Amino acid sequence: MAEAQISTSAERAGGRRLVSGILWNGLGRGLPLLLALVITPFLVGALGIERWGLFTLALALIGIFGVFDLGLGMALTRGVSEKLGTGAVEEARAMIGATLFALLGVSACMAVALFLFVPFLVGRFLNVPDALQQEAVIAFQVLAAGAPLVVLNAALWGVLAAWQRFRLANLVNIPLNTFYYLGPLLVLFVWDSLIGVMLAVLLVRLLSGSAYAIIAHRDVPGLGLRDARFALLRPLLRQGFWMSSSGALTQLLLYADRFIIGAMLTLSAVAFYATPLDLIIRLWIIPVAVVQTLLPAIASSFRDLPESTALLIKRGALIVTLLALPASLVLIPGAELFLRLWLGETFATGGGKVLRILAFGIFFSCLSFIPGVLLEAIGRPDVTAKFSLLLGVIFLPLSIVLLLWIGIEGAALAWAARCLVDCLGRCWLAARLYPAVRDTMRELLWPIAPATLGLAVLVPLGGVAWPAILALAIFGLVFAAGWSIAAPQDKAHALGMIRRIGRRSA
Repeated sequence: MAEAQISTSAERAGGRRLVSGILWNGLGRGLPLLLALVITPFLVGALGIERWGLFTLALALIGIFGVFDLGLGMALTRGVSEKLGTGAVEEARAMIGATLFALLGVSACMAVALFLFVPFLVGRFLNVPDALQQEAVIAFQVLAAGAPLVVLNAALWGVLAAWQRFRLANLVNIPLNTFYYLGPLLVLFVWDSLIGVMLAVLLVRLLSGSAYAIIAHRDVPGLGLRDARFALLRPLLRQGFWMSSSGALTQLLLYADRFIIGAMLTLSAVAFYATPLDLIIRLWIIPVAVVQTLLPAIASSFRDLPESTALLIKRGALIVTLLALPASLVLIPGAELFLRLWLGETFATGGGKVLRILAFGIFFSCLSFIPGVLLEAIGRPDVTAKFSLLLGVIFLPLSIVLLLWIGIEGAALAWAARCLVDCLGRCWLAARLYPAVRDTMRELLWPIAPATLGLAVLVPLGGVAWPAILALAIFGLVFAAGWSIAAPQDKAHALGMIRRIGRRSA
C-alpha cells in the first residue's frame, strides 16, 4: 500500500505533467490577455475615464468577494489532491459535493450583503459624480447578484486542477476569457451603459462555470452532490479559514490603494493608478500557471517525497524568475512610451511613473507565489495569513502617508516595497517550516539578489540606450545564476531541446 501511494504521488509530481500543466495554464490566460491589451484602449474610449475608473473598482470589489467563501474553494484543491495521492477517490468525490453545497449557501448570503452595501459604497464612500450615481449603483448591484459564480467557478476550477485536467480546462478558458474582454466592448456598441458591460461580464462567468461543470463530471459524476459527506468539510474548514484569511488580506492589500485614492482624490486619479496596476498584475498569469500545476503535485508528494518536492519548488521559482524578469526589465524603462502608444499622452503623463515603480514590485509579487503555494500545500496557510496581516498593519498606513505626501506615485512605492518584503518573508517561512527546501531557498538567493539590485537601479534612469544595455546585463547575470543552480537533469533536458530546435532549423 505504501509503495502504491508513493508511486501515485511520484507520477502526479512528474516533470512532464508539470511542464504540460504550466504550458496549458499559460496559454489559457496569455492568449486572452493579448486581446485584452488591444481592446482596453477602445473600452477606455467608449466608457470615458470616470466610468473606466468605476469599472476597475467594480471588478476589484468582485475580486475581493471571491475570498469570502470560508476558504473552502482554495482548500478544496489541496484536500482533493491529497486524497488522490493516497488513492481515496471516493472520499475526494464526496468532499467535492459537500464543498459545492456549502459554497452555494455561503456565497448567496454574501452576495445579498454586497448587494445591499452597494448604495452606501457608491453614494457615501466614493467620489462618484451625481450624473453617474444611479448607473453606478445598478451596475455594481448587477455584478453583486452574480458574485456567487466567482466562488463556484473557482471551486470547479480547483476540482479540474486536482485531477490535473489542465488541457481541457484551458481549451474552454481561451475562447471564454476572450469574450470576457470582447463582450463588454460589443455591448457598448448597442447600449452605452456600465450596466450592459456588467451583464456581459456576468454572462461569461455563467458560461465558464457551466463548461467547468461538464468537464468535471467525467471524473466526478454528478459533481459528487449525491454522495456529499459534510463530515469531510471539517479539515477543509480548518485549512480554509486560514486560506480565506490569507486570500482576503492579499486582496485587501492589492485593491485597498485604489479605494483609498477614490475616497481621498478623484476617479481620474483612480484610473491613472489602477490602469497601470491592472496591467502589471496581468503578469500573474506566469506564477498562476505555475502554482496551479504545482499545488496538486506538491499536496500529493510532500509527505513521502521531500526531495521531489524541493525540486518542484526550485523548478517553479526558476521558471517564474526567467519569465517574469524580462517583463519588468522592459516595462520599467519603457513605461511612458508603452502607455503613450497604448492609451495616449494623458495616461503616459498621469501613470508613467506609477507603472515604472509597479514594474519593480511585480517581479517579487510573482516570485512570492512559489513559497506561498508550498505553505498552502503542506497545510500551513495560517502562517501566510498572519504574515499578510503583519504586512497590512505596516504598509496600509505607509500607503496613505506616501499618497498624501507625493501622490499616486507614493502609493505605488508602498505597493512595490510590500511585494519585496512579502517575497523574502515567504521564502524564509517556507524554509523554516519545511526543512527539505532550506537549501533550495538559499540557492535561489543567487538569482534574486542581482535581480533586486538591477531593477532598483533601473527604475530612476532616464533615456533609452543605457537602460537597455543595463537591462540586458541584468538578465544575463540572473540567467547565469539560475543556470548554475538548476538541477542536472533539467540542464540536460534544456540543452537537448536546444539541439533539437537547431537541427530542425538547419
